[in-house]
Amino acid sequence: MERRAAPTRTCVQCRSTKDKRELLRIVRTPAGEVVYDPTGKANGRGAYVCSDEGCLTGAFEKGGLRRALEVDVPITLAADLRRIVSRGTFDGAE
Repeated sequence: MERRAAPTRTCVQCRSTKDKRELLRIVRTPAGEVVYDPTGKANGRGAYVCSDEGCLTGAFEKGGLRRALEVDVPITLAADLRRIVSRGTFDGAE
């Protein structure tokens, strides 16, 4: 039995392609909220960003997340993501 290929996604900032589980998923819910999705399965429009500090900063400051999600992204989300990454809990174990 063949193993399926791991799904890959592209970071909105550095444009590098990585395994989906290595990236942070930010989702715009159908209600219009922008939240971190630790499961990777939340309903809504998703965008991916590397857990690297440079990519996180650039995605918020240069507007990569805003363009990908087609909505303004709350700046408080940036601080929340940095905290999650610094604790190493971006795998859904928050």
